[in-house]
Amino acid sequence: MTDPRRSLARVPWRTVSSRPVYVNPWIRVREDVAELPDGRHTLYGVIDTGHAVGVLPFLDDDTVVLVGQYRYVARRFAWEMPTGAMGAGEGEEQSARRELAEEAGYGAAHLEKLCTFHTSKSVMDETAHCYLARGLTPVRHELDATEFIEVRAFPFEEVVRMVEGSEIVEAMTVVAVLHAHRRGRR
Repeated sequence: MTDPRRSLARVPWRTVSSRPVYVNPWIRVREDVAELPDGRHTLYGVIDTGHAVGVLPFLDDDTVVLVGQYRYVARRFAWEMPTGAMGAGEGEEQSARRELAEEAGYGAAHLEKLCTFHTSKSVMDETAHCYLARGLTPVRHELDATEFIEVRAFPFEEVVRMVEGSEIVEAMTVVAVLHAHRRGRR
């Protein structure tokens, strides 16, 4: 016997009401009441962070630059690619170039779009845009006041192994590294 709810899988849910719960400069949390396709209502919590960018910078065909920092929520030091929120009025590439300069201290002659994805489909409204950067040149930069970052070059194949071995677990970096690896980095 087939579950009759399967025929409603593509019917959009409708927002009945929404109320802000918490807001700071980086996130907004809201509580919605949503109407399900069968007419019932459910409570839904949403964390809204907006759009984010990440850039995987290649010094040459075999060497990538990662940034390392202590991540408060994860309670550990982590290697990852430069990432951050898109600023108000910024385009994706402009944001990617800003994050690359701020966190890694490089400018890029070329950016290549790798992918766009949702970082969490169920409770977080965040869309991530990942880029590959080539033709790097050092640039002057200033870290954000809350950033304490180590910058290091790694062989790309080592970074792939770090992703495959769950040493690197930050979602944007994992996705970008696997896309770049699949494409042969070129």
